Amino acid sequence: MELVRITPDREKARAIMKMVSSTLSMIAQLDISQFPSHATKEYYDVIRELISVIILLDGYKARGEGAHKKQIEYLDQHYKEIDKSEIVFTDELRVIRNRISYEGFFVKEGYIKRNKKVITNFIMKLKSIIQKKL
Repeated sequence: MELVRITPDREKARAIMKMVSSTLSMIAQLDISQFPSHATKEYYDVIRELISVIILLDGYKARGEGAHKKQIEYLDQHYKEIDKSEIVFTDELRVIRNRISYEGFFVKEGYIKRNKKVITNFIMKLKSIIQKKL
């Protein structure tokens, strides 16, 4: 896995942000008590996309095996306004998402209920960082 230097692309960043908004609207329609694994997976994808927008605006792209983990590490190394607890939580979310996708793991309903505030606050923080860059 590597970070590749690219030209920052604001138009692509805006397009991804539009998709993030669409995904968040879809999550809001989900019955989280019935589909907690799907909600968890989608929340992770939103966070991952937001991190990729930050990296894109910084002029990088992560590619190859372990790209998602590298993106989280990049955020940790370059954005001191991100708390260590948010980095740890995001990496845990990555692992859960992989278990859902590749092992058929089912998240219990309480997971989203317990962590929704952490997730939504982190999403708002990432969006705020992006807004300053756009």
